[in-house]
Amino acid sequence: MDLFSNLALGFGAAVTPWNLVYAFIGCLLGTLIGVLPGIGPVATIAMLLPATYALPPLSALIMLAGIYYGAQYGGSTTAILVNLPGEASSVVTTIDGYQMARKGRAGPALAAAGLGSFFAGCVGTLVLAAFAPPLTELAFKFGPAEYFSLMILGLIGAVVLASGSLIKAIAMIILGLLMGLIGTDVNSGVARYSFDIPELTDGVGFVVIAMGIFGYGEIISNLSLPDEEREVFTSGVTGLFPTEEDFRNMIPAVLRGTALGSILGVLPGGGALLAAFAAYTVEKKTKLRPGEVPFGQGNIRGVAAPESANNAGAQTSFIPLLTLGIPPNAVMALMVGAMTIHNIQPGPQVMTSNPELFWGLIASMWIGNLMLIVLNLPLIGMWIKLLTVPYRFLFPAIVLFCAIGVYSTNNNSFDIWMVAAFGFIGYLFIKLGCEPQPLLLGFILGPMMEENLRRALLLSRGDWTVFVTRPLSGSLLFVALIMLGVVLLPSIKAKREEAFVEE
Repeated sequence: MDLFSNLALGFGAAVTPWNLVYAFIGCLLGTLIGVLPGIGPVATIAMLLPATYALPPLSALIMLAGIYYGAQYGGSTTAILVNLPGEASSVVTTIDGYQMARKGRAGPALAAAGLGSFFAGCVGTLVLAAFAPPLTELAFKFGPAEYFSLMILGLIGAVVLASGSLIKAIAMIILGLLMGLIGTDVNSGVARYSFDIPELTDGVGFVVIAMGIFGYGEIISNLSLPDEEREVFTSGVTGLFPTEEDFRNMIPAVLRGTALGSILGVLPGGGALLAAFAAYTVEKKTKLRPGEVPFGQGNIRGVAAPESANNAGAQTSFIPLLTLGIPPNAVMALMVGAMTIHNIQPGPQVMTSNPELFWGLIASMWIGNLMLIVLNLPLIGMWIKLLTVPYRFLFPAIVLFCAIGVYSTNNNSFDIWMVAAFGFIGYLFIKLGCEPQPLLLGFILGPMMEENLRRALLLSRGDWTVFVTRPLSGSLLFVALIMLGVVLLPSIKAKREEAFVEE
């Protein structure tokens, strides 16, 4: 009964005229930029974060959540029509979605992605609403030692679930942790690693790194491609609605993808990405029906399952953020930044101290998903037209928008140069095959880890065994050790590499 009264409180807060307007703006902007090649939800939210500064906290978070869903929906459009995933978890969608587009079936592919995403998003939000309160109760049992161990588990999860090389993922996490140390030491007040540059005494801005690496880095990478490699199917998208046969194939795939995504999305370090790959692998192992197109040649299940898993995982990834204050992926790390800007400390106290914000955000997810299905399916023709905008106009506009956004955060021109530098670094990461997501997680969790490590040692009077003698902390470190041990086994390592490299 509590769940229904809490949701009633949430809908009461979310369904105010202004919050509905901000939810719609978020969904529209997210879809718009998600559709454009090379810009995913991380870059979208990073660019639009400054626009939420003047809004009330709930309106700001509702708008950012809308941007997140919108960019994901839009990312599938780009993956199907341009063979360019808007984000990592859309990689699997390109395999069959792009082949469907080449056969003139882009319409059913886009509809399958949209309908599957809507269903999975609604179920994922229900899971979030049901499991958040008990997990919040558990979170109150966490002390500094437990939080430190949980963050270690989160970083190891990011290494294990990174789709590239394990060594590169570890290197990116360490680089992120080191970058998080730049600035003024909270305890001593001494500037660290600032190299006598006054602008670095406050540390490197989170928005600066996210915008540079994800925004500018992707743009430089896309501009390095020759024009003929940018094949876009903007004409001949007919027969939007899937056929009866398509629905027969789609529905079981959507249900399997939703179940997988809801469970795996909670995992730290990229559960939604793992869910998309796992859902596609499950579909490939499922027997083909008579007359069904083989996988890799335009099977609609290869679009519906990963898109459902990805969106269900995206919803349940809010669980660790809202209950423990731990961001499980790069987008949630940005949400932590947004909450901090509005003086909200992410974690279990949000539900008790600000229940309207907590339940209002959850209720807004259903509203956002409904708005997106209405926005996306009837307006697919309009989104496709956007892809015909010449690159020579599109990318300078994005660069300018990024520069204005980052300047407006601190009114500091130094940040613009920093974004440019991180853009070049982001391009190098792409060329070297390094995933930047672990870096962002390391950067956001680094200062929190340091603070909890110091606090735990202070309370235990310098006794390092506190991390293993406290049952909850010891259990988390044990799980982290097992995860690392298992993934380093030669047979598991080979299967992992095979799973993440799909042709």
